[in-house]
Amino acid sequence: MAEAIGDGDRQGHATGRRPEQTGAALVDPPHSASKARDEGAAHGFPGCRPIRIPRSEIVDYEGRFEYWDADTEIAWTAREPTSVYHELPGQRLARLTERIAAVRGAQIESYGSGDLLVRDGAGERHRIMQADQILYLHPGEARALGHSIEVGHDDLPDVVLEVDLTTDVRPRKMGLYREWGFRELWVEVPDNWAPSRPNRKPGLTIRILGAVGYQEAPASRAFPTWTAGEIHAALNEKVLSASTVAVLRRVGRLLGEWGGTVTDDDPFMRVEREQSRREARIEVLRETLAARDITTSEKLDAHAEVVARTSVRNLMRAALVCCDEADFLRRIEHTSA
Repeated sequence: MAEAIGDGDRQGHATGRRPEQTGAALVDPPHSASKARDEGAAHGFPGCRPIRIPRSEIVDYEGRFEYWDADTEIAWTAREPTSVYHELPGQRLARLTERIAAVRGAQIESYGSGDLLVRDGAGERHRIMQADQILYLHPGEARALGHSIEVGHDDLPDVVLEVDLTTDVRPRKMGLYREWGFRELWVEVPDNWAPSRPNRKPGLTIRILGAVGYQEAPASRAFPTWTAGEIHAALNEKVLSASTVAVLRRVGRLLGEWGGTVTDDDPFMRVEREQSRREARIEVLRETLAARDITTSEKLDAHAEVVARTSVRNLMRAALVCCDEADFLRRIEHTSA
């Protein structure tokens, strides 16, 4: 049975997962339907509804929620079902930062909507909040994470993304992020608008934590020169544009300069670039030999490793003096030995 809870019992708390998964119960306040729709806004969680999740069940609860508090055992969960429009920005951000990491030559880790946990003095779960995407720019240097990211124990992420499609982080969640010390918060309102919030202007806001709280910034501190407008455009593109590719490469190169890494430090990119260089060399050699009326065959491709080991100077010298393909291959095998 849904349990009615007075306003005094709910102040400043919540997060919620689907109640059918555990003993969680929808809180059914004794108000009219229209007032019930404003229940979340009245407590700092617009677009949310309260559900009860007992302390004994929160560890096993697997649904999505905004915030949960042990004192009231109340969670605030999005009133509207999760849609692909809400999930896309977080997934796209993970893919975009993976491309930045490849150019940078060092890994960036994305954790999705993991639990951000605060424990009480006895070590029990006290408050839990969930973000839509969590990014670590230096995962190898951070303390190894457990089931949750524990505030006051674990290294906090460099960037946290919140997607405001049917909800709004500003009244309550943003204050919690500030209180808990999260350095950089991105709030994305997607171009795909929600019928329940038709007047919310699309865009991305970057907030940097300073001495007096969050300050809105035009560009990210964690990702140098990546502006709020560029991030929003990239998160809402159906197909990666040439302008976004240029931005990702720019940011990746700057991060590499800051950290002393290059693209070839990324194992996948190193192999790809080596293969591209080999293919480019083979193509130049074919054109050079063809200009001298020397026919080439698949034997040239079979000697790709030898071509890669041979200096460009020796390759061109052999190509300009050889009498045929076999003579060319003999010459470069001799110089690369």
